[in-house]
Amino acid sequence: MVREKVTIKNPTGLHLRPAGRLCDGARKYKSLITFQKDNKTANAKSLLSVLGCCIKSGDEVEFICEGEDEAEALAAMIRLVNSGLGE
Repeated sequence: MVREKVTIKNPTGLHLRPAGRLCDGARKYKSLITFQKDNKTANAKSLLSVLGCCIKSGDEVEFICEGEDEAEALAAMIRLVNSGLGE
């Protein structure tokens, strides 16, 4: 299992479009990919789960990846968030 914290930079947080991009990126990996914010945990491969966390700009989330390609999956999630998720 690997984990890393990252701050959401999108001005409007994880609304539908960036959340969809995050999920699309997560689905490319076999590992279980989740993230935590405060006391909420979301499955990064599930759009409804991601949207349910109500992530806003400036929020810090911790990605947790577990599985055969966990290191690559974690690096990809951090890269996606740092790139602004297409916005």
